[in-house]
Amino acid sequence: MKTIAGLVGLTALALTLSPAVAHAQDANCYDTTAPLTVEEQRLDDTLVTGGPAVGPSLVKLAGFDGRVTDFTAKLCRQIAPKQAQQFVQREGNALWKAAVARAQSTKPVTHDAYDDRPLYWARLQLSSALRQWTPRFTMAPNDRAKLIQQFDWASRGLSDSAFPARPGVRRIAVTGFDPFQLSGVNVRRANPAGAAALQLDGREISTPSGKVVLQAAVLPVLWGGFDEGVVEQFYGSALQQKPDAFVTISQGRPGRFDVERWAARWRGGFADNNNVGSFGSVPNAAGWPQPGNEFIETSLPFQKMIDAGTGPFTVNFNRAFCEWVVVGSQQSCRTDEPTPGRVAASGGGGDYLSNESMYRANRLRIGYGATNVLGGHLHTPVLGQPADPAALTDPAFEKQRRDIADQVKALVSVV
Repeated sequence: MKTIAGLVGLTALALTLSPAVAHAQDANCYDTTAPLTVEEQRLDDTLVTGGPAVGPSLVKLAGFDGRVTDFTAKLCRQIAPKQAQQFVQREGNALWKAAVARAQSTKPVTHDAYDDRPLYWARLQLSSALRQWTPRFTMAPNDRAKLIQQFDWASRGLSDSAFPARPGVRRIAVTGFDPFQLSGVNVRRANPAGAAALQLDGREISTPSGKVVLQAAVLPVLWGGFDEGVVEQFYGSALQQKPDAFVTISQGRPGRFDVERWAARWRGGFADNNNVGSFGSVPNAAGWPQPGNEFIETSLPFQKMIDAGTGPFTVNFNRAFCEWVVVGSQQSCRTDEPTPGRVAASGGGGDYLSNESMYRANRLRIGYGATNVLGGHLHTPVLGQPADPAALTDPAFEKQRRDIADQVKALVSVV
């Protein structure tokens, strides 16, 4: 089992054994030399040398380990491409529903219900099994990639996004994110935006102005995942159901919430969860409307959200943005209005995937002419980590995550 130090210098792929495959009942249907992604490699990471692997430990704490073992055994029995497609779709959706049910359980659970990490690590265990699976039929690399994407999207809530047919109820589509920046002891990080999404999916909330029903998904922290159209797939499906609002959500700055005014059509190059960077204009998503706005402005009722007094964290309207004076070398950063004709450099939420989630979702909204649908981005406070560097959790960590997720719920219900 690799320790953290052993991961330094790894490239995007390495020959490694998946913990999911290692416990399969029929290991003969897996090629354990098949390469895994950097994300999947982290399934072996520990907090201390010789200690238990963090990801599988969190999966077990949530009671998802039996689901992983069952998946790896059943995958070996798939004998035809169509059968395999149906299997991964069903299992991905079941994993998502199990995570939502656990998060929203009204009964005590064995591990903190607000923990978003077990879903993340269980998904990686199952995707690594799919990557190393040797089926009984011929499967081209492109077909395997499609199968993994089908499972991945289903396990993120993209197959479970139908709003109930209920008149007089406001419909809001929201997305959170996976944990990220997971090197070293940070492998235990959580993401309160992902925790909030699990709390919100399918939930109906009563407000003074009527009932609100929500559909949620969790986005990958991967440039490649965005290039494949995961944002457009979720929000495009939502648009077909005539929602009232979009809210993309991610983790932002210490101690406060920010409603971001601007999303920018620019990637700043920061590495994703596969240690891959991307720099330049946000690419188009094939098959979807693609207006070429350099900046897109929020239409969320920011003042109403600020005045709602949701607490315990303050809520700020962030007007900042940057534009290129000379593309790639000189920026102008301000809080007024973008200059017509200049190339966007960063929105209020920066130039990483949080900014891009707002940009893509609202580019789609504008492209479809859905100007009656509100749209924008909410940055949550930064979630810290357990005080003991060798601990997976502690009461203060769990309380902070719960406070953030509950305030997200209150803020979204105001939209």
